[in-house]
Amino acid sequence: MRQTILSLLTATLCAAPALEPARADVPEAISKDILPGYAGFTRATGALAQAAEADCTPEALKAPWNATFDAWLEVAHLRFGPVEEKGRALAIAFWPDPKAIGARQLEGMLTKADPDLLDPAGMAQISVAARGLFGLERLIYEPTFTEGAYACDLRRALSADLAEMAQSVEAGWTGGYADLLLNAGAEGNTQFLTVAEARQALFTQLISGLEFNADQRLGRPLGSFDKPRPERAEALNSGRSLQNVTLSLLALRDYARALAQGMGDIPNTEAAFARAIASAEALNDPVFAGVSEPGSRLKVEILQQNIRLAHDAALAEIGAVLGVTAGFNAADGD
Repeated sequence: MRQTILSLLTATLCAAPALEPARADVPEAISKDILPGYAGFTRATGALAQAAEADCTPEALKAPWNATFDAWLEVAHLRFGPVEEKGRALAIAFWPDPKAIGARQLEGMLTKADPDLLDPAGMAQISVAARGLFGLERLIYEPTFTEGAYACDLRRALSADLAEMAQSVEAGWTGGYADLLLNAGAEGNTQFLTVAEARQALFTQLISGLEFNADQRLGRPLGSFDKPRPERAEALNSGRSLQNVTLSLLALRDYARALAQGMGDIPNTEAAFARAIASAEALNDPVFAGVSEPGSRLKVEILQQNIRLAHDAALAEIGAVLGVTAGFNAADGD
């Protein structure tokens, strides 16, 4: 079995010589990218919850829901720390959902119309597949889930639940987790024993985020040439599948810049990100419906390849400036 990128990163960093105390990379990534990103997500979810309280109809919530999804994509690649506690990352955005668990759970909730599920304690008990951005997407965009007073109550409850999770994640970062990264190797810091571990944790988010775009956000709808699967595109009902890829790439580029700040130039990574972003912005296929037609499919495949080239460039170039040995194979995986 081939090793995952995470395993390779861990093994390489553990084998590398001890690095000097954190320079610009860790503080810059936290202060200029991570903390502002989570603050923005908290603001957006708060605005969504307020909007739902004022008017919980689907039309009224489309704009604040989309703004919330935009804000999530600024930090969606960060899958460590407070967002992983209590399953928050999955509860915020449970996708992919190949077995349609979220749809079945929501259908059952609408049928039972249990008022006990609408308070915070009740929300915490329901499946993560029915919560968060994708639970709300169904309740806002899918006609079979939008009608009735209980659907309206659910939109309010899920919006408040999302806001509470965003606040908890941000509080976790500002209340201690950021300090653990900034003081890696300090006495009593059992989370990050060395600066290398802090760098590895941050760098892995960049690499994994690029992989997710190529393998999941594009790979799932692409399927195979003989069997394309456009119905598997992310956020299909809201029509923002391509938008999610584009915003994620922009966020990952900014994260890469912050991570490399003060450590060295990354011209190859910059050029690779520019190509990937340009190909995403030039693609006129909002939900990747064109994967079923050869000419349009080729454009999506080119975008996927450009993302993988950005992945390779970042792996080698940013890995080098952070003290990670280059030479990882982008095709390695489970």
